[in-house]
Order: sequence, then structure tokens, then C-alpha cells
Amino acid sequence: MPVRYHVRHDTRYRYDQPVGESRQLLRLTPRELPWQHTCAHRLDIDPEPARRQRFVDGLGNTVETLHFEQDHEALFIRAESWVELAPRDLPALADSPAWESVRDALEYRAGHTLDAERLEACAYLFESRHVRVKREFAEYAAPDFPPEAPLLVGVHHLMQRIFDEFTFDPEATDVSTPVTEVFESRRGVCQDFAHFMLSCLRSLGLPARYVSGYLLTRPPPGKPRLVGADATHAWVAVYCPGHGWVDFDPTNALMPDLEHITLGWGHDFADVSPLRGVILGGGEHEPEIAVTVVPEEEFATLYGAAELPGLAPACG
Repeated sequence: MPVRYHVRHDTRYRYDQPVGESRQLLRLTPRELPWQHTCAHRLDIDPEPARRQRFVDGLGNTVETLHFEQDHEALFIRAESWVELAPRDLPALADSPAWESVRDALEYRAGHTLDAERLEACAYLFESRHVRVKREFAEYAAPDFPPEAPLLVGVHHLMQRIFDEFTFDPEATDVSTPVTEVFESRRGVCQDFAHFMLSCLRSLGLPARYVSGYLLTRPPPGKPRLVGADATHAWVAVYCPGHGWVDFDPTNALMPDLEHITLGWGHDFADVSPLRGVILGGGEHEPEIAVTVVPEEEFATLYGAAELPGLAPACG
């Protein structure tokens, strides 16, 4: 049966000095997918921008642009959504083609033409801002991809090995830490593990993309769910002929299904940063981010029934 979640993503900036002008790009609208439907979505913004625009970028992600022209000393953006997920039709891993055949089919050859689906996949074969294609990454992944191994079996083994050998450590990295340093220290957070797994796969000649979204977390036994205790999440998707794009989460060693909400995807984090912008003035500032993902049946307990009409779910 489908499940429904309420997602609240709050971002707040408090500036040391007034900001005279600001432009912001927001990628906070969940994607429409065969297994995912956004029942309702809205943005609350303070102060109100002078101009707003909504468009779909070249990767299919919904983008909101905000332009502020008046002095302001703080900025608050709340993205709120009701999202319904249906069970995914996850493929049998052993039924996927041999990984070498996928690599060879997408390799550039003069005069060789590709259909639209495979041509799109080829865009995810190369280095990007946070993903490197290097011999060292291919060598790390090689034990998981012996000759003729089914592609998805190899990817699953690689995901499990990253989970086993890397340590989740929020203090070890920041958004600018190179993936080569993550490989050396074997420490980081979900976006680091996603970038590392992408580096391994692309170094083998396999197309893989970065997926941004949310993950339902569970409070410790006996503890209540707390507002703002969650965070954005990241995982990877691998192109497999006959199955399309298949998701893998190296941070949790599982294939996403009913607890992963997809915001968007790209070559790496830089393509799908939830909020990015430029400001004139402002001085020193750090964003305060609070994310809450709550199942529909827990909504009234967490927020109070009075809040439900504000963005009521409209899924049938």
C-alpha cells in the first residue's frame, strides 16, 4: 500500500550586516516519479522576494528563483510538502546484464548511435565538480566486479563494502572536501559516500548519478519524534539497460523504497544543492537548517491537529 509523508524543510539566515540584494536558487520541490507523487507543496518566505520564477532545469528538477531587492538582516524559507510513495518494482539483481556489456555498449565509438535513454545515461560517465574518474577508484571497486558479474550484483556489493569500511562522521568533512580525501580517511557523511561510490562506478565506465532527497529516520526507542531532527539525504542511481535507473544507498546499505523521498538528481551535489545564492552585503553568516519527515499517521501527534489544514494532503 502507498505511504504518505509530510516534509518540512526550514532554512534560516541571520546576517551580521544588512543584505542589500540577494538572488537564491531553490531545489526543494519533490520530483514526480512512477512511485512518487507530490500531493501538495508550498513555500513560505520572509521577507517576500521582489520577484519569483519557477522553471525546470536541464536535468528535470524543479527550480524556484527568488530575487530580493530591499535591505534585510535575516532570511527564512520554509518548503513544505505532502508526498505519497508507492512500493517500487525493484529488479532481481542477478537478472541484470554483465557489467562489461553495459560499459562497452555506452563506450564512444565513431559511427555508433545511441537511443535517447542511453544517450542520457552517457552524460553520467564523466568527472564533475565533486566526482573524480581515477585508476585508484576503479581498483577499489574491481573486487566487486569480476568478469561477467551481473551489473546490479556488483553495484550492491560495492555499496555494502562502502557501508562496512567507511565511518559516518559529520565532523570529518564539509561540502568542499575532495572525494580523494574521503577515500583516504574513510570517513564522511551521506553526500561523501555518494560521491565516492559515483567515483568508483564512473571510473569503471558505468553511468551513475547523484540523488538528493530525504530519508525517514526513527527516533531512539522510547523517545518521541522531534521537529527539525532530520536532514537532507543523498544516494546514487545506476543505469542498467532493461531496468532503467536503479537506486542504491551506501550510507545505509539498502536499496531505497518506501522511506526515501526524491528531490532531484544530477552529476553531483552541485547540481542539486537545496538552496544556493549570491548576496550583496551580509557579512559572516551560516545557515540554520531544520528538516522534519513525518508519516501521515504521526502528523497530528507531532504538530497538533490545528496545523493540518495549512497544507492538507490531496492524494486520492
